[in-house]
Amino acid sequence: MKKQKVICIGEALIDRIRNKSNQGFTDFLGGAPANVACALRKLNIDSIFIGCLGSDDYGKKFIKQFNELEVNLDFLQLDNDSSTRVVNVDRDHFGDRFFSGFEESSNLCFADEVLSKKLIQKEILKLEESFLETKYLVTGTIMLSSPISAETIFFILKQAKKFEVKIVIDLNWREVFWDHSSFSLEITKAARVNLIKNFLNHANVLKLAREEAIMFFEDENPLLISQQLPNRPDVIITDGKNPVEWFINGLWGITETPSSEKIIDTTGAGDSFLAGLISKLISSGYPSNELEIEDCIKFAGVCGLLTCLGEGAIEQQPYYEKVNKFLGSLIL
Repeated sequence: MKKQKVICIGEALIDRIRNKSNQGFTDFLGGAPANVACALRKLNIDSIFIGCLGSDDYGKKFIKQFNELEVNLDFLQLDNDSSTRVVNVDRDHFGDRFFSGFEESSNLCFADEVLSKKLIQKEILKLEESFLETKYLVTGTIMLSSPISAETIFFILKQAKKFEVKIVIDLNWREVFWDHSSFSLEITKAARVNLIKNFLNHANVLKLAREEAIMFFEDENPLLISQQLPNRPDVIITDGKNPVEWFINGLWGITETPSSEKIIDTTGAGDSFLAGLISKLISSGYPSNELEIEDCIKFAGVCGLLTCLGEGAIEQQPYYEKVNKFLGSLIL
């Protein structure tokens, strides 16, 4: 059986993005794993989302969006005692965003903090069936700030490895999540970094931003970062509009990415980039030379750029045809 599906595990949340006028906010569906699951569907790759939402209006909106894009929700959990997290997102004049905190909730915790291992275990046979068709499992590190969700993610990773599913980790360091969590609030920054670095030992593919590479590895060379991890993973380092540096299949290189003066909002750009990269690895196969790797990175870069040309992450994600059309215009 050919493996062509992707499982995305983690947070689905609301990005409450400050309007340009600074007079208010607009709510958008977001959360890195949810973004990747949706972006993959637009790129004609089957995706499964595993996460927990509140039984609230935001949760209903997510379900509607997932269903419209035909994201598989067999393992989605809804929690009556927690709410879907709302993240306040501010933007600088370049369109780059930063997280300024969360909307207060009457519940003790947010839904993404209580992804249940027991509920996953009840569906273990169905999950194992999914693994038979799954090429990649994508996750981040935010949910490690919750012991309940972290336990569940480790359990799923362990099961996935039995079926030779490749683990893709987007480091996605967001300190505000750790500062908020009742579990991780008292943990020092050094302890947080150490916990995350241990988690990265599971990676077959690691994507991280340049500042994350320096913070966690004291290096920005993808080859040297790969050598620090037991699986010797492929490592892709992004740096905004600057070239992408990569170490893939034993090869090292730097690839220019397209840019535009029309950047409006960079929210979700990295998630679209990752979805674009994974879609190429599935549709074109694992690249065996520098030219094929460059092709994958360029495709991913266009996915990221096109997402920046409007507000919100999922709404702006490009469909496969639009990416190819843009690439064709670059060649001309």
